[in-house]
Amino acid sequence: MAIIKREDISQEVFDLYDDYAHNKIDRRVFLERLSVFAVGAITLPSLLSFVQPNYENPTVPVDDDRFASEYITYESSKGGGEIKGLLSKPAHLTDKVPGIVVVHENRGLNPYVEDVGRQGAVDGFITLAPDALTPLGGYPGNDDEGRAMQSKRDRLEMLEDFIAAYHYVKNHENCNGNVGVVGFCFGGWVANMMAVQLPGLGAAVPFYGRQPDKEQAAEVKAPLLLQYAGLDERVNAGWPEYKEVLESNNIEHTAYFYEGVNHGFHNYSTPRYDKAAADLAWSRTIDFFKKHLS
Repeated sequence: MAIIKREDISQEVFDLYDDYAHNKIDRRVFLERLSVFAVGAITLPSLLSFVQPNYENPTVPVDDDRFASEYITYESSKGGGEIKGLLSKPAHLTDKVPGIVVVHENRGLNPYVEDVGRQGAVDGFITLAPDALTPLGGYPGNDDEGRAMQSKRDRLEMLEDFIAAYHYVKNHENCNGNVGVVGFCFGGWVANMMAVQLPGLGAAVPFYGRQPDKEQAAEVKAPLLLQYAGLDERVNAGWPEYKEVLESNNIEHTAYFYEGVNHGFHNYSTPRYDKAAADLAWSRTIDFFKKHLS
């Protein structure tokens, strides 16, 4: 199979994958359109392998001794009932620390989102990364099936699962009572909505997340750090209206646009990943949480 370099791939391929990953087209149409870009040594199987997630090299090794993780369950009475999540905290914790709810994309608690939870613990926080697919059996082990499963759940009910996670972390014995949220894609929308609905939320960091509507945006109660991908026309189209509402209501917010990168640039597992942008965005995220949650 040909080894594909990112610079050899048209932006149209990334846009096509974005449509597929967000259920704009089904797998049959995705493969049909992707086949157009299979030319010469670049075959359709090699293209498909190139765009699909590869979780073999997480940013934080699962056996890293700087954190401790365990799967827990908590009650989401207004959502899906009993929800499973990965709870991570700094190793050898003696003092109480701030908390972070880590919200997954539109495919359940995959290895990438678990990695984000572990990274948050390495950075000094207690984190909970819930799996909104728990009522359907949990993340199935691959993203394609995970997307199909998540589409069967009501997104407002899933929002309640993450709100319940906030309360779980806030009341955890190792938490100082200050809790923020970071979310990616679908999770970015959840982070925005938690800022609308939770008066006690300390800070919210949506990565390339859909914005609340105008009425909801005016009700944002937490400081926002908004992370956008410069090439993400689909999500970025909602920013001007959101910005106008935040500014007119004097809601604390900072937005960054990372030029030349795609939606999903923080996710290490796909070729959309941009290490420089991901590292910068994450350092800004941690600084923001330290400012508002410590």
